[in-house]
Amino acid sequence: MTDQTQEIRMQVMWNRLISVVEEQAMTLLRTAFSTSVREAGDLSAGVFDPQGRMLAQAVTGTPGHVNTMAEAVLHFIAEIGRQNMFPGDTYVTNDPWKGTGHLHDITMVSPSFKGDRLVGFFACTAHVVDVGGRGFGADGKSVYEEGIQIPIMKFAERGVVNADLIRILRANVREANQVVGDFYSLAACNDVGHQRLIAMMEEIGLPNLDQLGDFIFSRTRAATLERIAALPRGAWVNTMITDGYDQPVKLQATVETRDGTVNVDLTGTDGISRWGINVPIIYTKAYACYAMKCVVAPDIPNNWASLEPFTVSSPENILNAPFPAPVSLRHVFGHMVPDLVLGALAQALPGKILAEGAGALWNIHMSVKPTTPGGQRAEILMFNSGGMGARPEADGLSATAFPSGVMTMPIEATEHTGPVVIWRKELRPDSGGDGQYRGGLGQIIEIEPAKGHMMDFSAMFDRIGPAPRGRDGGRAGANGIAMLDDGTKLRPKGWQQVPEGRRLVLHLPGGGGYGDPEKRSPEARADDLSKGYVTK
Repeated sequence: MTDQTQEIRMQVMWNRLISVVEEQAMTLLRTAFSTSVREAGDLSAGVFDPQGRMLAQAVTGTPGHVNTMAEAVLHFIAEIGRQNMFPGDTYVTNDPWKGTGHLHDITMVSPSFKGDRLVGFFACTAHVVDVGGRGFGADGKSVYEEGIQIPIMKFAERGVVNADLIRILRANVREANQVVGDFYSLAACNDVGHQRLIAMMEEIGLPNLDQLGDFIFSRTRAATLERIAALPRGAWVNTMITDGYDQPVKLQATVETRDGTVNVDLTGTDGISRWGINVPIIYTKAYACYAMKCVVAPDIPNNWASLEPFTVSSPENILNAPFPAPVSLRHVFGHMVPDLVLGALAQALPGKILAEGAGALWNIHMSVKPTTPGGQRAEILMFNSGGMGARPEADGLSATAFPSGVMTMPIEATEHTGPVVIWRKELRPDSGGDGQYRGGLGQIIEIEPAKGHMMDFSAMFDRIGPAPRGRDGGRAGANGIAMLDDGTKLRPKGWQQVPEGRRLVLHLPGGGGYGDPEKRSPEARADDLSKGYVTK
């Protein structure tokens, strides 16, 4: 076989491997019980070599899940031990420091055997609607208050599900059927990946994945290092002020380019919070690496070798919170990390980095309760997105979940989950920052508990104080607003109440603009006005 033929063969197998993990992810999407998974795609899926190094990931999924999962598999291997792994096994955890950063994310890892030989692992992660405790919110004072903790353990051994774990799970969560259903969906997801991998190996005649893995890693590593070598050398600092829980929080990053690596150091970031807004370093790394890779090597596939040159260092602080810090809302500041990192990179690469956007999802966890006999109780999770920052050569995307990448939940799916009415969900005019290129628009959302019901809800909002900043002369996007329809202002984070007959009104932030507003074309301004993106 010629070198060229071998190269083509390896490329074909690599693409086939990616299709395997895509089918793995689609299995989870199609079988999941929680709307956060089946409607929003809050999940990840990937295949790993026997050493626990990620070979390929599904495009379907979030950076926070994919990049944490890449590290999590190593923890599973160390904890379970290879001698205790058998065909038909599935392992599980929601450990925030060994999984994906908070208890609501369930990570499952399954060994893949070809005969009696271990050829790799499949892993997947999904956000479940409830894990008990205080519920999905920032009010806990330690991780012990935030829900049930599942250490790395066996969900199934040799194909037999751990019935005791299921019983314990049912006794500790409010939506037992949804949560248990999602556990089985996660296990099925890995099983489909395993079946497709073995079928591929048998069809092609692969005894193992060693040669394919070496090909994937050598190609992606070389391409990534080539991109890093082209970067300017130096260190650049960026600071960002966020809402925090009850007082503003400062985030700071120093991005330094070195020979063969790009490092993000988070020294200068505010210390650990007493509220559940802290972030385990595994999640911070995931989004910091994502931001760097978006700029440096966006077209290079994500795997162990392409991620390794991007490193993160930090003292203990709100972005590197140790056990047992409360971490339920780790996504809020985790989603701010890319804009933090990109702001530093913008100094090194002027004219190439987008403006700041809304960043964190405006998630709402609603606990709906009847005010009269015969009503319905329900736990409802809804994801919402503000605007992205404007790009150097284009307007920002409106109501788009950057950097998380999750999809918007349809109104109908949310209303079907429990007794709430969504009266309004539309783009927010005048919310995108002005500039040569306009920032993306936020949204206006109005939610009311159905007649005969009230609801407690967990606010997970940011950018209500400091707005998303423009870049290179662009104006800031609009601040967020959270209130009741009678004008009562609400806090950006924490559990609060919407009485029967009242509506929750949210104005999501818009993205910052890019470039001098004087340079925006008259045609673009006229188009914005005609479409209602601006009112004047």
